[in-house]
Amino acid sequence: MSTTPAVAEDLIVLGKIVSVHGVRGEVKVYSFTDPIDNVLDYQNWTLRRDGEVKKVELASGRLQGKVLVAKLKGLDDREIARTYAGFEICVPRSELPDLEEGEFYWYQLQGLKVIDQAGQLLGVVDHLFETGANDVMVVKACAGSLDDRERLLPYTDQCVLSIDLAAGEMRVDWDADF
Repeated sequence: MSTTPAVAEDLIVLGKIVSVHGVRGEVKVYSFTDPIDNVLDYQNWTLRRDGEVKKVELASGRLQGKVLVAKLKGLDDREIARTYAGFEICVPRSELPDLEEGEFYWYQLQGLKVIDQAGQLLGVVDHLFETGANDVMVVKACAGSLDDRERLLPYTDQCVLSIDLAAGEMRVDWDADF
């Protein structure tokens, strides 16, 4: 395991180590990928927590019930593995697979200006989260926005009319019946 830092802006968070698992140094992983075991497709992880960065290599991983369990190379001690709890699991953007036209990674949507059909700035996409029905965008007020409200907008075809990454904006129909 190495502590060589990577360029922070180039890293995408794919999950988080939440606790130790068993007595052989395995860790439980909370994955942000869909499906959840896609995080195991990446051999080299950059772990990040409170300014601390570690490079590790995935030795193996498995889905055990609804829990992801990972074994990191060189990590064989339960007590040392316990110290890994809270680290984000990151990979360089360049390792993410290309998406089809009209598909976007969540990180690409964060920071986009959100503009309604009347041309009013509602705010910027702060982050997204998953619900059972669809993903939801948290749109926070910014300089020049319509008001100071935070809005939760569904990330659906009905709400999101267009996305222009080059312009840094998204057009939405937020008055639609969802």
